[in-house]
Amino acid sequence: MRKLIAGMQSSIDAKIAGAEGFADWVETWSDNYNVMPQIDACLLGAKMYVGYEQYWSAIQNEPGKPLPMTNRLPTRAELEWARFAKETPHYVLSSSLKSALWPNTTIIRSIRDVAALKARSGKDIYLVGGGGTLESLIDAGLVDELRLHIHPLIVGAGQALFSTKQRRGLVLRSVQELKAGRVGLVYGFN
Repeated sequence: MRKLIAGMQSSIDAKIAGAEGFADWVETWSDNYNVMPQIDACLLGAKMYVGYEQYWSAIQNEPGKPLPMTNRLPTRAELEWARFAKETPHYVLSSSLKSALWPNTTIIRSIRDVAALKARSGKDIYLVGGGGTLESLIDAGLVDELRLHIHPLIVGAGQALFSTKQRRGLVLRSVQELKAGRVGLVYGFN
């Protein structure tokens, strides 16, 4: 069975968004947690999909122009992810979204659809986000691995990384020191 790998950017106090509703401390959204070689599908929640589609389409359509949300030129890593993402099937978990502009995107309606996607043959699946989708899939026992990039920052008010309904044990698989005082952690679920 394929693994479902979640990647999230978090502050030290486990926030994935500040009080304004976004993670203004993340300098680049190209962090792919070293998953590109092992995945052939991406999964997102409906809320995450809207900004994701806008951001990565802007890079694909006009790579030499400043990006929405950051107002800076895309990095080399962002250009690489944009090319990869354009060719990779995306699945959006949503009970309300009617259509998706991103090419090669399928809307799936339930947790059972995610389980069926995992049961198909292929490489692993990258859960891009968002937070609510991650929580639902952890509670359903469908997330196999969690890759976190922890930023050296206390955000205070904001959206917590987790609000799951049940306690879950994790196994630390690796720790990596990243640039600018960040730390990469990889956990497997018991």
